[in-house]
Amino acid sequence: MAQDHSRPSYVLITPARNEEEFIEKTLESTTRQTYPPLKWVIVNDGSTDGTASRIDPYLSKYDWIELVNLPVRRERNFAAKVHAFNAGQERVKHLHYQVIGNLDSDVSLDPDHFMFLLDRFAENPKLGVAGTAFLEGNLSYNYELVGIEHVSGMCQMFRRECFEAIGGYSAIKSGGIDLIAVLSARAKGWETRTFLEKRFIHHRTQGGALHSGLSGKWYAGRKDYLLGNHALWEFFRSIYQMQYRPYVIGGLLMLASYFWHWVRRVERTIPHELMIIRRGDQLRRLKSLVERLLHLTATIA
Repeated sequence: MAQDHSRPSYVLITPARNEEEFIEKTLESTTRQTYPPLKWVIVNDGSTDGTASRIDPYLSKYDWIELVNLPVRRERNFAAKVHAFNAGQERVKHLHYQVIGNLDSDVSLDPDHFMFLLDRFAENPKLGVAGTAFLEGNLSYNYELVGIEHVSGMCQMFRRECFEAIGGYSAIKSGGIDLIAVLSARAKGWETRTFLEKRFIHHRTQGGALHSGLSGKWYAGRKDYLLGNHALWEFFRSIYQMQYRPYVIGGLLMLASYFWHWVRRVERTIPHELMIIRRGDQLRRLKSLVERLLHLTATIA
């Protein structure tokens, strides 16, 4: 399919490790895009299951898909994902594209997903990072709490100049690579935006490949601390999380983990200047929510 020159061209990078269960959903929905990429590099990051065998049939059908196989490794963390992404990026550096996307291997997209996002880049030259809302089962982000300026890492699109300006993804083992990339873009004057008009499906719970259950809640509190959440925000976030399974205890574990790491003065993984932006966002949203609650209470009274 010929590229539309009124719309930015793009490439996709997909790090994949042991995604035999879900990757075919991503392959099917991406190959059905009405506006396909110049190149889609799938990096098989040392998978020990049938991930590669799921990808192979698509390589002969679509000449714009390339598979890169990395050796098997024991360690599994978010820094390794960055290294896999970088291996994929190396394969497209010679191409003349305007937008580069990081696409997870466990998502399903509407056929016009990328066309929609590329049109947003075409409309706004200041837009540096863009994505859409998503669903996990019956759950979705509450963007009143998260903020539409954050773009989730499962499908994160960058203007090429923006991605190069921030130096790409930071290889942080504990996670938050997508958050730090977005905050870094904002710190350099780029606009970032999640468009709520369109959604994709994420088939795996966030962080579910590494942590789940009660350990997942403890890990979430630790991650919140490392990524600079304001203590007041974390308190209310933990209360909010108590409505989800495991009820009450999950929120308490998150809060306990956050303050356990705070008391021990564990070094944060987020740069100080980005933490200031993050905390400012959180306090503004918290103030807005409180004002709305007070207004609603006054109206009822």
